[in-house]
Order: sequence, then structure tokens, then C-alpha cells
Amino acid sequence: MNNTKIIIQARTGSTRLPRKMILPFYENEGIFSLLLKKLTSAFDKNDIILATSKNPNNDILVEIAERYEVNYYRGSENDVLQRFIDAAKEFEAENIIRVCADNPFLDVFYIELLVEKFEKFNCDYLSYITSDGTPSIKTHYGFWAEAVKLSALEKVKSLTDEHLYHEHVTNFIYANRDIFDVNFFEIIPEIDRHKDIRLTIDTQVDFDIQKEIFNKLNNNIPNFTSLNVIDFLEDNPHYLDIMRNEILKNQK
Repeated sequence: MNNTKIIIQARTGSTRLPRKMILPFYENEGIFSLLLKKLTSAFDKNDIILATSKNPNNDILVEIAERYEVNYYRGSENDVLQRFIDAAKEFEAENIIRVCADNPFLDVFYIELLVEKFEKFNCDYLSYITSDGTPSIKTHYGFWAEAVKLSALEKVKSLTDEHLYHEHVTNFIYANRDIFDVNFFEIIPEIDRHKDIRLTIDTQVDFDIQKEIFNKLNNNIPNFTSLNVIDFLEDNPHYLDIMRNEILKNQK
């Protein structure tokens, strides 16, 4: 992937659901392990990097990364922007595909598309957007990653010390489209029409219902896609009711 690397943001110190990365999710594997299995089946292991913190609690994530033979970088616990910048420099990544590890339903197809298009577009940031103009990273879907240039992250660092923008790596970029070259793909209507889908894990309720959905889907359709998920949820709308309630309680 030339100078493009997939950098996974992960740590075990979640306040709402501690150690969510390693709790048994499918066949006794945690969501971080399942994510690495998915990514290493589609991309070169050398192009995948775990970016975690130096906190000893994250030693287990490094052990899992080593098991899958992917690279890792340990940096700041709270300054995630700096952690990404340092990880990218360590492994000579000019283009970064940022993956949040709490999204077990991440669709590899959309990452492949992102890699392909980002290497052709000469922009600072590329990701997906809903029909109402919401960047996918600010939604609850959990299907997509985002692409950003290292140079853009360094520019963010030079322009702001605000904690929000150092904790949420790319917010400053798409909030300031007058000073960054930002591009989006619209998500497909089949997904866009469902505003009540929540497949990112922050709470115990998220974990429990997504574990159930993942197990039912994966047992019937290994390597399922986001459209398979949509079909399943349309056939089992009670899950959408639970998701809707969690979205209301956890507005971003």
C-alpha cells in the first residue's frame, strides 16, 4: 500500500466498559483479536499498526498484536493525536487509515475502497458521510474507517492545544474544511435510511446485543458484510429498538 498504513486505536481503559477489547465476544475471542483476524486476512500484516498507550494495562493488546504478527506503537494515554503522529512516523506512514477497535462490524470492503481512493486523491482527509451531512466517524454505525494524511495531523497539532482535538484525532480537520482539503463518499441508501443502527461498543448493553448479533450472523455467513447486517436487523427489528435507546443515552 505504498506509504499507507492502517493504524488501529485501542486501549483497555474504557471507563464505561473496562477491558471491552478483550472480553469474550465470539468463540472466546475478544473484539480486538477478531478485528486483527479480519484485517490480516485482507491486508499485509506489515501495513497494520496497533497504536496503544504505555499504560501496563495495555500489555495484553500488544501480546495479541504480536500473536497476529502486526506492528505496534505505544505512546500517550490521553493525547491520541500525538500517539497517531508518532506511530505514523515510526512506521513511515504518510497516509493513515484510522480504525477504531471498538467496531467489530467494520466492513473491510469499505477500507479497501478508502485505501484505493485515498492514494489517488491528493487530499488531507477522506471518509464516508450520511445524506444529512454527518461524517461517519460521528455516527453510531461502526462500519467505516477514515483516511487522513500525517501532514494534516501535524497541522492540527500546530493549530490547536484544545483537549477535544487531541483526544478525537480528526475532528478538527472536518470541522475546519476551509483550511483542510476534505472529501467524503456518501453512504449507500440501504444503510443511510436506518438512523437507528448502533454497532460501536461503548456500554455493556452494546456489548451484549452485538455479541448476540455477531454470533448469529457469523455462524451463518462467515465474512459477512454490512449489507448482511442490514438484512439481519430488518428481519430482527427488536435489536433496532435496543440500539435506538442506547443511541439516545450515548449521543456523541
